[in-house]
Amino acid sequence: MELYRDTAYQLSELLTKRYSTSFSMSSRLFSARIRRHIYAIYGLVRIADEIVDTYQGDDQLALLDALEQETCRAIHQGHSANPIVHAFALTAQSYDIPNVLIEPFFASMRIDARGDYQPADYTRYIHGSAEVIGLMCLRVFCENNKQQYKQLAPGAASLGAAYQKVNFLRDIASDHEQLGRMYFPDTTFAAFDDIAKRAIEQDIREDFARARTAIEQLPANARIAVATSYHYYEALLAQIESTPANELKRRRVRINNARKLRLLLVSIATGGRV
Repeated sequence: MELYRDTAYQLSELLTKRYSTSFSMSSRLFSARIRRHIYAIYGLVRIADEIVDTYQGDDQLALLDALEQETCRAIHQGHSANPIVHAFALTAQSYDIPNVLIEPFFASMRIDARGDYQPADYTRYIHGSAEVIGLMCLRVFCENNKQQYKQLAPGAASLGAAYQKVNFLRDIASDHEQLGRMYFPDTTFAAFDDIAKRAIEQDIREDFARARTAIEQLPANARIAVATSYHYYEALLAQIESTPANELKRRRVRINNARKLRLLLVSIATGGRV
């Protein structure tokens, strides 16, 4: 059973790293004690994303429902034949990740699978697709310290929201062209201009401000890794801010690997201060 457990965590790590080079860089800075549990969370998120973003079959919703049911069953039983689900279930058991965080995630994924996203869904969608992921990770960071978790939870949720909104801005062209999605309320893809863009950027800046204090109060097992991801997303936002809306609607802005490495070194040198 230990071999299967270890292999399940290794597969979660492999899946996560293959899909996100930026996360792969910062994830090495998590304490070895918790690192595999963060991979387990992101591994489950990744396969759910794959169902709703890439898979084109008519049974998208059925597959997503089956994944949620298997996840809940595995948490209860402590085992799944799906190694990615198995790793997540063990992590959820170890750190008491509750259904109140898992259910909203699948609810947001279900909105994508149905293709019926509406601007009124924005706050609920952000909560389920991003804030709860930050809160799941925080459960691991705090290692069952409930008081610490309660204190840092608002900042963790805000950080998750900021990351998701930056992703939405960065991917605004591909989301529209490939998936037919425009996540931001109060505008459409056609009407999206510099005024609308600045309002969204200000909202993200406010999320970052709420998250900043919480990052510096994180346990040492996660502080530098989270600070690295914060610096990356803040740099990405700054690059987006300097890109006109019309250009953003045509191309995806990026942070090159050399700059990612510099951000990593800054986080290490400052001990995770942001």
